[in-house]
Amino acid sequence: MRRAITTIAATAAVLTGLVGCTSAGGAGATSASNPAVKKAEAALASLSSGGVQSKGPHGETAAQASSANLTAGDIAAIKAKHASAAIVMHYGGNDWATAQIAGLKSEFARLGIRLVATTDANFKPDLQVSQLQTVMTKKPDIVVSIPTDPVATASAYKAAAAAGAKLVFMGNVPNGMTAGKDYVSDVSADNYGNGVVSAYEMAKAIGGEGKIGAIFHQADFFVTKQRYQGFTDTIKKEFPKIQVVASTGIAGPDFAGQAQVAASAMLTKHPDLKGLWAVWDVPAEGVMAAARAAGNQDLKIATEDLGTNVAIALAKNKLVVGLGAQRPFDQGVTEARLGALALLGKKTPAYVAVPALPVDHSNVLKAWQQVYHAAPPSSVAGSFTK
Repeated sequence: MRRAITTIAATAAVLTGLVGCTSAGGAGATSASNPAVKKAEAALASLSSGGVQSKGPHGETAAQASSANLTAGDIAAIKAKHASAAIVMHYGGNDWATAQIAGLKSEFARLGIRLVATTDANFKPDLQVSQLQTVMTKKPDIVVSIPTDPVATASAYKAAAAAGAKLVFMGNVPNGMTAGKDYVSDVSADNYGNGVVSAYEMAKAIGGEGKIGAIFHQADFFVTKQRYQGFTDTIKKEFPKIQVVASTGIAGPDFAGQAQVAASAMLTKHPDLKGLWAVWDVPAEGVMAAARAAGNQDLKIATEDLGTNVAIALAKNKLVVGLGAQRPFDQGVTEARLGALALLGKKTPAYVAVPALPVDHSNVLKAWQQVYHAAPPSSVAGSFTK
């Protein structure tokens, strides 16, 4: 991963002369005279071209989503099986989960795979274990899931595998399970890369120097750990004039509320804080609420995941300056295809990752279309200011 950051930095040096100013966060106006901003802009231009920096939960090199493509013969064979599937989520109701489920449902329908259950554990491991056990009474051929806790849920997933279900995971993998033996594949966003993107967005917005805070996910959750690592690694290595003066973990399930409390405390203790990073869009909503309550409209917020409320802030060019977006609809499609390939007895990659998508004010409407395969809602499109 550190080699990846070095490569991006080198590419940034080459691209510096090719990248113009940007309006996101207001920092672009000074880019012509600020080397740190120029570095960030050039790195973001490089990251926009794709590529994955994350490794899998067991150190696997990422395969491309195209490795799960199906032939016409594959599709006919799957339809002939009249298979069934279940989706077991860690929690739902947010834009990311909704898009994942939409991608899964779309592809399952195309493949003639009947969906027998969709569950939401509200980030409670014991509830997820109970839900998975109930789901398995329906005998689904495929189970697509993201474990809330890799330890507490492991036995339930092992039991599901032993019962014959083809397991496809979303980013997190339960402890003690091996790809190709206990589960089919793990499909993820480039979470480390998303952390890198958000670091460059933050650096661009604050001019490459100043004090910032970070709100991370205080849980044994592989994908969110990768985001925090990608962000902090990049800030430390590439921007020595940026100081992370406060870091606070949140555990949920009220992620926005906890983030608001944490951000308020940081802003009180560090009134000269220039920016604040949040591990995904829902905690970022809490940070926005804290900034508004403090009357601090100049705070620069960087995050991951293109949720509706952060997209509105980006469209207005207020508070949120940039983020690394996942592509959850595409991830859902890929997960469904991998489960189908497993039912056909075909070999699948252990780890598949979808590249990070840098998003700022300038491309938020286009990015929404890329992420959700749908036009941005009127609340986002109608908020865009030129």
